[in-house]
Amino acid sequence: MNTPTLAGMSRKCTAELSPEEGMEVDCQPEELSKSPYEDRCADLGGVKDMRLEAEAVVSDVLFAVTDMHVSQTLTNALDVAYINVETREGNRYCLELTEAGLRVVGYAFDQVDEGLGSQYHETVYSLLDSLSPGYREAFGNALLQRLERLKQNGQ
Repeated sequence: MNTPTLAGMSRKCTAELSPEEGMEVDCQPEELSKSPYEDRCADLGGVKDMRLEAEAVVSDVLFAVTDMHVSQTLTNALDVAYINVETREGNRYCLELTEAGLRVVGYAFDQVDEGLGSQYHETVYSLLDSLSPGYREAFGNALLQRLERLKQNGQ
């Protein structure tokens, strides 16, 4: 069974992997619990709800931007959601999230410019990395702090 993940990427269940693709794990597949997101996908017949994906995207990177929220003005649906983001540099963008990934669709909150034709990014990290040096710095600092905590805890 393929498990849905962001931007059309999927993970294979260990049982579906060939020996060449497989890897050793510390637990058996039946010991792994499904995430609440995976439960919601099952409820929707395996279809990803982009509104839920958008909320997850926002919670993942909010620490590294000035403002980020799912648009309450634009119409969000199962197949598309819009996210407003303000970078640490003060630039505002409207992002579109679909199965194809994330892309900039406007240069203001809740603005969609159909003629923009910007490139899709598989992850929010890639998209923000291309837009914001301040995001890159904040993300790098958070990573370093996490590594320091792990080191201090002897892990």
